[in-house]
Amino acid sequence: MSKIKKFFSRKKAEAAFKLNLSGSGMGTGHKLNSPKQETPSSSSRQKYEAYVPPKRNEISNEARAAASAALARIDKKTSRDFNTSLSAVKAQAKRELEAERRQREEAMGTASTTSTSTSASGGDTRNLACEGVFFRCPLISEEILPKSVWKVRIKEFLYQQLEADRGLTACLIIHNCNVKEKADECIATLIRYLENLIKNPEEEKFCKIRMSNKIFSEKVRYVEGALDVLQAAGFNEVQIDDEPFLLWTKEQTEKDLDLPTLVEALKSSEIIPLELDRNIKVLLPSQARRVVLPDEFYRLSPEEIKKEQQLRAEAIAQSQMLRTKAMREREEQRNLRMYRYALVRVKFPNGLFIQGTFNVYEKIADVFEFVQSCLADESLDFSLVSNSEGKLGDEDLEKTLYDCKLIPNALLLFSANDVPAPLQTDINYLKEDLLMLVQAM
Repeated sequence: MSKIKKFFSRKKAEAAFKLNLSGSGMGTGHKLNSPKQETPSSSSRQKYEAYVPPKRNEISNEARAAASAALARIDKKTSRDFNTSLSAVKAQAKRELEAERRQREEAMGTASTTSTSTSASGGDTRNLACEGVFFRCPLISEEILPKSVWKVRIKEFLYQQLEADRGLTACLIIHNCNVKEKADECIATLIRYLENLIKNPEEEKFCKIRMSNKIFSEKVRYVEGALDVLQAAGFNEVQIDDEPFLLWTKEQTEKDLDLPTLVEALKSSEIIPLELDRNIKVLLPSQARRVVLPDEFYRLSPEEIKKEQQLRAEAIAQSQMLRTKAMREREEQRNLRMYRYALVRVKFPNGLFIQGTFNVYEKIADVFEFVQSCLADESLDFSLVSNSEGKLGDEDLEKTLYDCKLIPNALLLFSANDVPAPLQTDINYLKEDLLMLVQAM
């Protein structure tokens, strides 16, 4: 079975599953005098599957040679390699935590703290926060790429599948290669054409489409994938009285495809989904000070954000009035809506940080799942504490990052519930293979 057919089979199965859920959503019944069944406690947090790093494609010989050359250049610039062994990472984290403690003590006794903190944090100018937002597309491959690259890859993939499954593939091309408004109008028009044929296959007016027709020209003719759908349905271009028409014959319908199936495919087709990659990183204390978010995190372009902020500042300056609490809350909500993604960092007692990228509408439960999947002991009972929200409990699991205002970037503190506080700084909580992700100084 081709990937396209598997895609529609999966969508059909998902639709049937949702239908079954809605049909029996009240659950199974029981007698009033029957023993009460035990229900799982809501306070116990769900345990999740272990984090499995996504598979990456084998690199080509050219890429391998380029990587070797780059590593050689790095070796010349640095006198020593960064040691990512467990003991070395722990030692480095301890040294940095101790340096931070001494710096805080000095800051309390001297007025020249600004210059020292600037010089301490300004040594590494790289953006260790995030280079961008990356995605996977399981339908096509396990590569991890930016959304802009995936759009090109998806289009190329669909056109490669066109010869094998023209009808089903063309339905996806309409959704993935056109503006949403045009795609929706085109699909509605195509469904009307095909349903008329299904109901009246012998009626001549439904068996041909004049290509100069205004509705056809505006809503179908110049939409990518639309003519391929009609071709798969059995329409072929002919000249009638020196005018181009699409003429339908049943014999020209694509093999193993009938009109009702094609109509169903048009109704169920959608944009091929991309899965957000966490882009996980492990950072030392000194590397977790700077947060510079890339443009992909914003719903608006940087120019639009600057313009909007300038207009708001001018409006406030002109009004010269005190803002009420309700006005401040509305302003805060407008600012939060600027972001698509959130960068979440979790600080462990031993000084290390893990970092992941989330959609702003993902739930707090997804953050717990992410943290748990990175732990060497996934059965460890732990808590996460936010500066703004306090300790995140079971009642917060269904809230989104947007609801908890943990955007565009948030720092959460990790605490092992069953480990005494004095011992927590000496424990390595992360899987050892994740320590290989520690960024070299």
